[in-house]
Amino acid sequence: METIAAIATPNGVGAISIVRVSGDNALEIAKKLTKKDDFPPRVAKLCKVYDSNDELVDIALVIYFKAPNSFTGEDIVEFQCHGGVVVSKFILEEVLKHNCRLANPGEFTKRALLNGKIDASQAEAIAKLIETRSREGAKLLSRQLEGELSKFVEEVREKLIEIMAYNEVFIDYAEEDLPESLGKDIEERLKNIEALLKKTLEASKRREGILSGYKVAIVGKPNVGKSSILNKLLNKQRAIVSDIAGTTRDTIEEDIQIGSHLIRIIDTAGIRAAKDEIEKIGVERSKESIKKADIVLAVFDASEFNKEDEEILDLIKNLDKNVIIVINKVDKGIKINLNYFKNFKIVKISAKEDITPLIEKLKEILDSFSSEDEHILISTRQISAVQKALNSIYEAKEFLKTGELELFSYHIQDAIRFISEITKPFEYDEMLDKMFSSFCVGK
Repeated sequence: METIAAIATPNGVGAISIVRVSGDNALEIAKKLTKKDDFPPRVAKLCKVYDSNDELVDIALVIYFKAPNSFTGEDIVEFQCHGGVVVSKFILEEVLKHNCRLANPGEFTKRALLNGKIDASQAEAIAKLIETRSREGAKLLSRQLEGELSKFVEEVREKLIEIMAYNEVFIDYAEEDLPESLGKDIEERLKNIEALLKKTLEASKRREGILSGYKVAIVGKPNVGKSSILNKLLNKQRAIVSDIAGTTRDTIEEDIQIGSHLIRIIDTAGIRAAKDEIEKIGVERSKESIKKADIVLAVFDASEFNKEDEEILDLIKNLDKNVIIVINKVDKGIKINLNYFKNFKIVKISAKEDITPLIEKLKEILDSFSSEDEHILISTRQISAVQKALNSIYEAKEFLKTGELELFSYHIQDAIRFISEITKPFEYDEMLDKMFSSFCVGK
């Protein structure tokens, strides 16, 4: 396989920059650039690095990882040079002169997959770990990198194979007197797998924000204090606050840390019967933000409840997501009837003074997301594989009911194939190319 190389650290000024080389020629390239012959595996050596004209380029740490005990399973050499925009590029240019080419995005990780060092779920965890924006997301992905999802997939696969074995007994000994409990046992086992996969899908959709940051939408009628709440959360004047209704005409989005969680907070335009075209667009975007949010902060004025408030309540009362009713301006007294919100979590605040109760309630909900122990799928590909496995199980159950055991077996085989795709989709070259194209160069 060709020797590849790339800069494995971000562009810009820094203390260290790493040039990574993987393949059969990696060690030979290191010897040529350093004019040294002795590179014990996994030992950092301080070396002078020269260009093709024997001029000094840098003094760097050079580490040799001998195959198969390396990330890619091939010989790897890393040049840990001084950071900056010049030195690492200079070394990379010299490396590429010696029977080596520039790596494609994700090619190091792809080689690790193809050489059996990791499986597809671990490869995707690596990519997501680089991009994740929360501590909880990093913890989740580290567990997947260690093989947590791989173990889950293998357990499901083994259970489906056991069902196949039970079914073969039925087919092979159809004319014998088999215990009636055998068929019920197959049905019960299949039911348990179905419940497990459905739970995994639901948990993955519910906790999607653990990697990219949960979305929190602030909604309410105009002039109810949404922008004041945003500014207080951010501890700065991000949104214009005034007594004029409709000051916020569009959604305003900012990132904020709540406890260990990074969230995307969205201040929306006041929802009411809009008077002009621009405000109408703002109201529609507000409604769209409600649909996309993981948590909705529905803000109401403590002093009144009118038709506009009723519209807000209608929008949120059937939402299948966390909703916090925020009763704002309580410093002026609470005149609103709280029975309107008896089925919701309620927080009473004055955005002008203190919103600590709201922050604590948000943290409580976010902590509840991260405390769940379900397995999480981290990519569209993984979710699709589980959904297809579930569909095959649904079809298999229909044939089990009618006693068409060969067709039942056929669909169980499909379910096994689909669930296995999460970890070992080696036969799908096009899919692999697409998966690794989203990786950064050098990973």
